[in-house]
Amino acid sequence: MRFEAVKEYLLQRLERGLAPNLYYHGMHHTVDVMAAANRLAESEGIKDADKTILMTSALLHDAGFLIRYKENEDISAGMCWNILPRFGYTYSEIMVVAQLILSTSIPQKPYDKLSSILCDSDLDYLGRDDFFIIGCNLRREWKEYGLDLSVKEWYEQQIDFLSKHHYFTRTSTMLREEKKLRHLEYLTRLVKKK
Repeated sequence: MRFEAVKEYLLQRLERGLAPNLYYHGMHHTVDVMAAANRLAESEGIKDADKTILMTSALLHDAGFLIRYKENEDISAGMCWNILPRFGYTYSEIMVVAQLILSTSIPQKPYDKLSSILCDSDLDYLGRDDFFIIGCNLRREWKEYGLDLSVKEWYEQQIDFLSKHHYFTRTSTMLREEKKLRHLEYLTRLVKKK
């Protein structure tokens, strides 16, 4: 598995090919998810081939946005079969990468430690200080793609999402859950005022 080579290839492809109005799902999101996956892998004791597979799935998890906006996880998983053989990945390694990517579809469905890490990495921002900034970018992106929510509707959607979400790894629960719940509490107060 030549991860550094596939990373260089795919990041260049994302930079050239992603629509400029992907304010949330742009290349910056892929880089952010990879950084979170790397941190979680270290904390959760993931090494060697497992870490390479995890990082590859983080790299490719939103590549489907190059082709279509909705249900892009299926496209991302399919793209693995076209891209990864050129970089020395075996059939079984590609199968794992594709399955990991599919686990990130909302609602997330992790099935093991690697998929739990990838799912937590994809939504790491929910429990970070930049939650509201990233959320504004997502709302702006949704508007571009036909879902125009009022501020109150957006807050209500965020409250519903945060209420149902939970982190799957011990590390993310420890690092992110408390702040995520504070964001939820703040949004709930805002909606009650309106």
